[in-house]
Amino acid sequence: MQKAAADLTRLFGPERVLWEREHLATYGFDGTAALSGEPGCVVLPKTTEEVVQTVRYAAANKIPVVTRGSGTGLSGGSVPVPDCIVLCLVQMDRVLELDRKNLTVRVEPGVVTQKVADLADAAGLLYPPDPGSMRISTIGGNVAENSGGLRGLKYGVTRDYVMGLEVVLASGEAVLFGNKCVKDVEGYSMKDIFIGSEGTLGIITQILLQLVPKPAAKKTLLATFEQMDAAAETVSAIIAAKIIPCTLEFLDRITIKCVEDYAHVGLPLDAEAILLMETDGHPAVIEEEAQQMAVIARNHGARAVQVARTAEEAARLATARRMAFSALARFSPTTILEDATVPRSELANMIRFIQQTAAKYGLSVGTFGHMGDGNLHPTFLTDEKNSDEMARVEKAMHEIFDHAVKLGGTITGEHGVGLAKKAFLPKAIGDASLDVMRRLKRTLDPDNILNPGKIFD
Repeated sequence: MQKAAADLTRLFGPERVLWEREHLATYGFDGTAALSGEPGCVVLPKTTEEVVQTVRYAAANKIPVVTRGSGTGLSGGSVPVPDCIVLCLVQMDRVLELDRKNLTVRVEPGVVTQKVADLADAAGLLYPPDPGSMRISTIGGNVAENSGGLRGLKYGVTRDYVMGLEVVLASGEAVLFGNKCVKDVEGYSMKDIFIGSEGTLGIITQILLQLVPKPAAKKTLLATFEQMDAAAETVSAIIAAKIIPCTLEFLDRITIKCVEDYAHVGLPLDAEAILLMETDGHPAVIEEEAQQMAVIARNHGARAVQVARTAEEAARLATARRMAFSALARFSPTTILEDATVPRSELANMIRFIQQTAAKYGLSVGTFGHMGDGNLHPTFLTDEKNSDEMARVEKAMHEIFDHAVKLGGTITGEHGVGLAKKAFLPKAIGDASLDVMRRLKRTLDPDNILNPGKIFD
């Protein structure tokens, strides 16, 4: 790797190739607890051509390449393998075009997600995907992981807004997929193969995103429940009433306590669950929907429903959900944020199972998430230095994911597979589906240099 670092330094200059150990430490981990590695060197390209040059060098010398952005991933997807080149794309951060006529924006992968949202907002438009890490995560990482967010129930996930990609393949060839056409069925939908592929099939160097008109108004409500089942039944009833809120989020008792201790937003500490509900659209419609949701919540056991009267109050209520992970992380040395998704009809069952499993193994687990789309985030408050406790965490996670699959759910709704969940993937999707993925990987990356060991061995 010293030779590789020297060769790459000659190509790009010393300021964009890191190889000394003290510089490499920053790139040895992502947001996933208890997972780390050490790269051989780090390359910070600024153009697609520099990505091409790096990948061609790696391919010629059979050196693994692990791509990363801000390193906010929660499945170990950007954790380096030994003696690899970490290709960090944060300096590829240009907004290339905002097309108001076609409602699109073209960006490089290092653009921070919040910047895309702010750019759209300034143009009177909306970029809907809003992962919890959007203030620091990069759009390239969002595409590579197919990130979701709080607005996923109504607006979908990252995949639903990607119209085109520029991708550098394992051979070093740069290719374009997709365009600005709303309707395009020419051949295979190749861009979709790379969305959510976690850097194992190609390196995304440009992204064409679809924007939508900004909703005229929004209404925010917070419902308090003494029973988790009542909150879950409220969600099902809201959907059955043909109301699709833009946000339908929940916090359990442990998470409520942690958030209130952290943010002091006035949450009820004796509640079993709170439900954050937001509807957006035409002012007349959202007023009606907000009233309906309040009635439904009360009819299903909510002891109180608070309606935000100002934008500031709405932001304060939304803060309770957006700060959940940060608040939980303060209470233990190690915080393991997981995600499992089940059909909405199974939410209460799944949440009870998580609580029972935590008690069974003597663990502290706070659960929050996107109740509207069935995506739960059981969050283990633990200490990675306590080997006995970590062994119990591992057993609990296996049981939780097994139960989610039995209920017709998945092992991940938005975090990806990476290193953290690849052991669970065969049971979740079956051997035949896994074999198709492996064959695709071998076709596009025959020497297995792109993010090897992620998703599957």
